[in-house]
Amino acid sequence: MILAVAIAVAGSVTWQKVTVDTHFRSEAVAVADVNRDGSPDVLVGDLWYDGKTKESHEIRQPLNLGDGLETYSEAFAVWAYDVNRDGWPDQIVIGYPGTAVKWYENPRGKTGHWKEHTAWPSACNESPLFVDLFRDRRPVLVMGVQPAGKDNEGHMAWLEPAKDPAALWTCHEFSAVSAPGTQRFSHGLGVGDINGDGRNDIVTMDGWWEQPREGRKSTKPWQFHSAKLGGPAAQLAVLDINGDGMADVIASSAHNYGIWAAIQQPDGSFQIRDLFPKLVSSTHSLALADLDKDGVPDLVTGKRFWAHGWNDPGAREPARLYWLHGKRSKDKTISFEPVVVDEDSGVGTGFVVTDFDGDGGPDIVVSNKKGVHVFLQRRS
Repeated sequence: MILAVAIAVAGSVTWQKVTVDTHFRSEAVAVADVNRDGSPDVLVGDLWYDGKTKESHEIRQPLNLGDGLETYSEAFAVWAYDVNRDGWPDQIVIGYPGTAVKWYENPRGKTGHWKEHTAWPSACNESPLFVDLFRDRRPVLVMGVQPAGKDNEGHMAWLEPAKDPAALWTCHEFSAVSAPGTQRFSHGLGVGDINGDGRNDIVTMDGWWEQPREGRKSTKPWQFHSAKLGGPAAQLAVLDINGDGMADVIASSAHNYGIWAAIQQPDGSFQIRDLFPKLVSSTHSLALADLDKDGVPDLVTGKRFWAHGWNDPGAREPARLYWLHGKRSKDKTISFEPVVVDEDSGVGTGFVVTDFDGDGGPDIVVSNKKGVHVFLQRRS
């Protein structure tokens, strides 16, 4: 059931807060039409919620996580995708950094827990991605992978379901051994076209891998370009914010204060420019989306409440959720205006921006230690 509704107002856009669950269920969330009734539903690892009734249904045995001050969920990353190609959306879950990637088979309307499958035995980097890397509408997992018991021998890789969906996924390693981003608790990962060749590249805090011309068919290591893009971060957004025609990288600090841009220079290096050095701390997830559909990309982020209990800087400050409203000036530079969407929810390690209610305006869906919430965009 819907437990609370509130309105956040910002100019001509308002945000209606719908609290789906007040309990700590996960640090990530996915959205899909689980029961194929024409309405999107919410998935959080252990449970899925009916988009019409908000009734919860078990996917696997739910954990009792308390308030989350000293506990972690078993859903650090969550995505929805039809893995077995039967027309019903399944759930992909990474329980905790370094552990296995699991996928749960949608029972197609039947009751009971969903059948669990292992996609890959290790998932490294705290910002793994399930993304349309090759721009062919066939999303793949992008993350670090490690051999069992060999933490310093990881590779960066992209993974896709095998022909037999119940088998381990096909893993394509493209980096050197022990490359940046491959440690269990590495922070910062993104996908975007850094060099302007029309192909998505893969970005970490220490540089980026250039996607080869062969794309998905390539069997060779990708060329790595070393660069310093800042400290431990969340998901990385690739966007030209100074209008010079070269892609820049926007990052947010996973466990400290700071939102910044790494501005690409003509020689291929990057210069750090602080955007919001003290706006909010522990911004452990970040998304790029045009929320008001004005043609200028916006950012969505906020605090991951109690990311490390009381130990992170600013841990006792409000769990704010922010819309960083993008504005483009005449010289094509983009600046961002912070708008508070909510004072008491924030983000986790992954959230979703999607048109949840079908009215044409992108909405925000989050799950974290403050519960599970949907923020519906309203236009005055």
